[in-house]
Amino acid sequence: MQAAAPEADCLRLIGASDGAAIASCAADGDAEASYAPVLQHGGIFYVYVSGLAKHTGNLLCRRQGSLLFLGEASGNPFARPRASVSCTVAELEPDHPHYVELLDSLEARFGNVVGLLRTLPDFRLLALTPIRYHYVAGFGKAYTFAANPNEPAPSD
Repeated sequence: MQAAAPEADCLRLIGASDGAAIASCAADGDAEASYAPVLQHGGIFYVYVSGLAKHTGNLLCRRQGSLLFLGEASGNPFARPRASVSCTVAELEPDHPHYVELLDSLEARFGNVVGLLRTLPDFRLLALTPIRYHYVAGFGKAYTFAANPNEPAPSD
């Protein structure tokens, strides 16, 4: 099944991005904004993040978060294309069958720094599984759709 135009545009914007802003919430309700390089594989987003970072603790505690991908800035900054993806979060342990393969893919995409990070004991591989996408293509052009096209988009 081929994606409809807004969904396809949203997925193209995400595919052209090498990282995303991460929105997370602490147990006490304190909001946290951060950034991480992102690998998309099989419809799931993967981030390799330090366990010392606030966003990592928040994501693991709440098991949910959001990724924000920004399109190219041109014209009116209020109408900048962007895609927000609401996700569930799970940690992949080193004994997960795809753990090494995913870290190898991260290293191939983002370079030798990933090899260095792999030696640090505090780094965690998180899988962010999309629930819904919210895509803004410009003024009056906002679309929400479910990650699974066979389900209705959850309401905000």
